[in-house]
Amino acid sequence: MNKQQEQFQPAPLDVLIIGAGLSGIGAARALTDKCPDKRYIEEIAEESGAIHNIRFCHQVMSASWSSDEGLWTVRVKATDRTGQTREERIRTRFIASCSGYYSYDEGYRPEFPGESDFTGQIIHPQFWPEQLDYQGKRIVVIGSGATAVTLVPALAEQGARVTMLQRSHSYIFARPLVDRLAHAMQRWLPLPLAYRLTRWKNVLLGQRFFRNARTRPGPTREYLLHLAQRQVGSEVDMKHFTPDYRPWDQRVCAVPDGDLFHMLRSRRVDIVTDTIDRFTPGGIRLASGQELEADIIVTATGLKLNALGDVRLEVDGKTMAVADCMAYKGMMLSDVPNLMLTFGYTNASWTLKAELTCNYMTRLLRYMDRKGARIAVARRDPAVKALPFLDFSSGYVQRGVDVMPQQGDRECWRVHQNYLKDKYMIQYGRLDDGVLQFQ
Repeated sequence: MNKQQEQFQPAPLDVLIIGAGLSGIGAARALTDKCPDKRYIEEIAEESGAIHNIRFCHQVMSASWSSDEGLWTVRVKATDRTGQTREERIRTRFIASCSGYYSYDEGYRPEFPGESDFTGQIIHPQFWPEQLDYQGKRIVVIGSGATAVTLVPALAEQGARVTMLQRSHSYIFARPLVDRLAHAMQRWLPLPLAYRLTRWKNVLLGQRFFRNARTRPGPTREYLLHLAQRQVGSEVDMKHFTPDYRPWDQRVCAVPDGDLFHMLRSRRVDIVTDTIDRFTPGGIRLASGQELEADIIVTATGLKLNALGDVRLEVDGKTMAVADCMAYKGMMLSDVPNLMLTFGYTNASWTLKAELTCNYMTRLLRYMDRKGARIAVARRDPAVKALPFLDFSSGYVQRGVDVMPQQGDRECWRVHQNYLKDKYMIQYGRLDDGVLQFQ
C-alpha cells in the first residue's frame, strides 16, 4: 500500500463499532435508540436488518489514541472484490469493540504424531468446508467440549458413522429444545410480557444453578451425574461422563433434547475415552492399542483467545498490551481512553452481558455529553492486586492468559459472572466513581 491508496475520513465519527456479530448488532441498536444523535459505523451481517453504514471486507489493524485531539485514528485494511487491498483511516471519538475474544484466523490445533501418514481429511471445525460430503463416512471427532457435543449428533443425523474421542470428560446434561412454560405463557399473556417473563425465568434459573455449583459442588455434581445416568441408561458406560473436576470449573455442556445421548443409545455414535498415540494411514491408534478407523478426522480441540482481534493499540504513542491492562467493570481497559469492550458471560448467554455493556456505553456517552467531557479513562491503582480475567480451568482459557486483560481484587475491577449484580451496577452505579476520570 502507498499513500495514494490511503483514504482519510474528514469528519470524525462519534462511535466506531468493530464487530459483525450479536454484540455489534446490539451496540448499533442501543446507539440508535438511546443516542440517536451519534454518528457511527456498524459492521454487521447484511441480513441483520440493522444496516445503516456497512464496510464489508474491512479488517482493523491498529487504533491510535491522541489525547491532544481526543480522537482515535483507526487503520483499516480494505479488500475489494478483485482481492486488491488499500488502507483506510477512520477517526472516531469512541470505539466499541464487539469482536469477541476468539481468534478468527486460527483455532487451537495441537500437532499429533503421524498426521502426514493419514490418508483422509483432517478438519478443524472453525474452518469447515462448505461442500464436505460426509454421508456414510467414518468420522472421528477429537474433543469433549461444546463443539464436539454439537457436531457429533448432527453428523450422525446426516448419515455419518461417528466416534467421539475424548481425553477428558465434560459434564453434559439434556435440555428441552422447546420451553413448554414459555409456550404456555405466550398463549395466555401478551407476547412482550411473556418474552420478558421467560427471559427472567431463564436468567434466574441459570444464576441459581451456577451459584449452587460454586457453593455446593458435591450435591451439584451428584445431580448432574444422575441426569446423565438417566439419559445414557445401561447401554453406555458412565465413565465417559464422569469428570474429575467440580461443575463449572469448566463449562457445563447442554445438549438439546438429549440428542447426543439418543445417538449413543441407538449405537449410531460411539464414545471412547483415551489418549492418542499417533495417526495412522487409516485412522488413529490410541495409547491403549485400540485403533479407530476414519475417513475424516475432526479436531474439535478448542479455540484460541484473542481479546481485540489482533488490533494493535497505542495511547499517545505508547503501545498498550491488553494483557497488561486491567478490566474496569469488565468493560473498559485501564489507562485506555474512550474504548469499550464486550465480553459475554461464561456461565450464561453471551447476549446478556453484551446488552448490559451497550446500556453502560450509552449511559456513559450521555453523561459525557451533559458534563461536556471528551475523554473517559479508568485509572489503575497500583495497590489493586491483579487476578486472571476468567476463573476457569479449561485448556483454552489457560492457554490464553497472556492475551487477555486482568481483573482486580477490588469491586470496580472485578469481573462478575453475575447478571443481577452487573445489571444493578450498570443501571444505578455511579459513573463518576473516582476511578473513571473525565476530561
